[in-house]
Amino acid sequence: MNEKIKLPKIAMGAWAWGDKDGYFGNTMTGEEFRPIFDKSLELGMNLWDTATAYSNGESEKILGGFVNDTGRDKVLVSTKFTPQMAAMYDNSVEKMCDASLERMNMDYFDIYWIHNPIGAPEYTKQLIPLLQSGKVKTVGVSNHNLAQIKEANEILTKAGFRVSAVQNHFSLMNRSSVDSGILDYCKENDITFYGYMTLEQGALSGKYDAKHLMPEGTARAAAFNPMMDKIQIIVAEMKKVAEAHGVSVAQIGTAYAIAKGILPILGVTKIYQVEEAAQTANIVLTDVEVTALEAAADKAGVESIQFWESKME
Repeated sequence: MNEKIKLPKIAMGAWAWGDKDGYFGNTMTGEEFRPIFDKSLELGMNLWDTATAYSNGESEKILGGFVNDTGRDKVLVSTKFTPQMAAMYDNSVEKMCDASLERMNMDYFDIYWIHNPIGAPEYTKQLIPLLQSGKVKTVGVSNHNLAQIKEANEILTKAGFRVSAVQNHFSLMNRSSVDSGILDYCKENDITFYGYMTLEQGALSGKYDAKHLMPEGTARAAAFNPMMDKIQIIVAEMKKVAEAHGVSVAQIGTAYAIAKGILPILGVTKIYQVEEAAQTANIVLTDVEVTALEAAADKAGVESIQFWESKME
């Protein structure tokens, strides 16, 4: 069976690391991320998430270098098999995993994911040899709906393993994994639910508003700037809660996810983001605050389903 891994309350995300496509508008070089990585370990944030698809392996390469310099046993490493890239690896999950292991100079991954349900369940079946060989300790599925998660779990259970984790888009602007019953299924089956884009790539950070938009020319600006006025309805309520706790708006977005029983993945490109994440793990929202935040989100009436996603139903 899958090994049980002790996880922190929040994962650090390296999605923006090595970005050369202008998605995040990031111009940082690999070595500039080192202080961020070092600070995360200093503060006990030792779970890092990446993927082959993030800048075509550049994110993995940068992160792998830091992990090896620090000591492999000190870091939990999570990366992904992306079906859209499968042809480059002869449609083999193992070959893509092996390439990631080589790129990151590692012998195993703590968590390995099927990035989305394209090609499922065939790719899920290919996780089994990786588990048997020890190349991956646990496996998860990402961007899967409830029926697809159950199917994956059934496939793995027959081989003596299981789905240990689910990773879907989750935020105050996207609660479809709650509404669809996915979160309840995960809780009932001891599956850790990871939420990515908890702060909607900064749209829920409190940094932007209708007068201070995201930098033009980036993909996230194209996605969020047109609805920034409605997003402010949510951010206004987040500010109220943030003031009550003496923390930042961004920390409330993350604390909300934790309050829902979710392990958020925070993309970090600055040291203060890591420091805030460590503080956020100790914020406890009341039921009244959670209800008020969700009411504001309902009032705003905005959805943030991205081009690679489908609504969880």
